[in-house]
Amino acid sequence: MYGQGMYLDPMYFILVLPALLLTMWAQQRIRSTYNKWSRVANERGLTGADVARALLPSERMADVSLEVTPGQLSDHYDPQKNVLRLSPAVAEQPSIASMSIAAHEIGHAAQDRDGYLWMKVRSGLVPVLSVASTLGYIIFGGGLFLQSSTLAWIGVLMISGSAIFSLVTLPVELDASNRALKMLTEHGFVASSQEQQAARAMLNSAAWTYVAGAAQAIAGVLYYVLAIMGRSNRRR
Repeated sequence: MYGQGMYLDPMYFILVLPALLLTMWAQQRIRSTYNKWSRVANERGLTGADVARALLPSERMADVSLEVTPGQLSDHYDPQKNVLRLSPAVAEQPSIASMSIAAHEIGHAAQDRDGYLWMKVRSGLVPVLSVASTLGYIIFGGGLFLQSSTLAWIGVLMISGSAIFSLVTLPVELDASNRALKMLTEHGFVASSQEQQAARAMLNSAAWTYVAGAAQAIAGVLYYVLAIMGRSNRRR
């Protein structure tokens, strides 16, 4: 069966497994980095909420609301509602991790304020790709079941939207981290070079998760492409 061939295909391990291992490493890195710096208080004793309350008006974003959202590392900025949401630990703990995470999300708010191009592109892709990617897997599977290369290619094109979204997300997240470190430095929230290095370590570890996510999405699409090409070659 073709499905069994795909499952046993060594190309899967060559393409997808390294990206999966990179993702697992990146997730472990951010967890360990967060666990380390969430236990170290920042020198000014400011919680993530304190940082947000100080930075938002200072950066011309006094109209952004601040809320606490359930969960761990569930922090995010909602551009649709103009709301900055911080997890309880980040909002309430005066750690280097809390300060860094809050500043990163404020970096996203600053992107929204400035009309940052890649953030606009990502926001525009969300409603389209969320539907297209789901349908893509169904169409791809249907193409394999019906032995229709045309349907399978259409499915892959739709699935590739997730890879496009991951690639667009990279500059958005990297820019937010750069903005965060700049704001923390310019407004005096990092009081020493050691604290600045710690904040940079937090922000860099988060960036790796997006690099790994993009690599995994691209590897998956390449595998589907090669699977269809291999199937077409076997038919000749």
